[in-house]
Amino acid sequence: MSLSPIPRGVYPSVTDISPKALAEKGVRLVLADLDNTLVPYKVTEPPAEIIAWKEALEGAGIALFLLSNSRRPGRAQRFAEKLNIPCQGHSGKPKRAGYLKAMERMGVRPEETVMVGDQIFTDTLGANNAGVIPLLVEPIRLAGNPGRYIRYAAETPFRLLGKRRPFL
Repeated sequence: MSLSPIPRGVYPSVTDISPKALAEKGVRLVLADLDNTLVPYKVTEPPAEIIAWKEALEGAGIALFLLSNSRRPGRAQRFAEKLNIPCQGHSGKPKRAGYLKAMERMGVRPEETVMVGDQIFTDTLGANNAGVIPLLVEPIRLAGNPGRYIRYAAETPFRLLGKRRPFL
């Protein structure tokens, strides 16, 4: 386990992460962040491309699990229900406990798990800390919160390093 903020690759979006390639690497579980990873903030319906990606994961023998820090009551759970996937809100990323609890629920080990998220200091750092392979995606939309621009700017060096060490 490592406290590294460096991801194993940076991908344009979750749908650019190949379920077949994940399966070939022995992945059985994809933990995915919700906001700005699967959908933009405040979006409540899974778009067709996310539904198709989830189905492709299932076809490759990989489970999708929503691992969110969302504090909005029920938001992550309702989204997960619409996708028919398990969910864990208030996960406390980057703490290890949320990742470990999710893997225990799904009966998989860290080496069989990837975390897909858009943030270095929650998703990637937490995944590395839990022994999970961190895959970073570009944020869907930055508009709205000036703090996001600052945070993503601070993440730039780690994103660049991550591009040099792709998992897939």
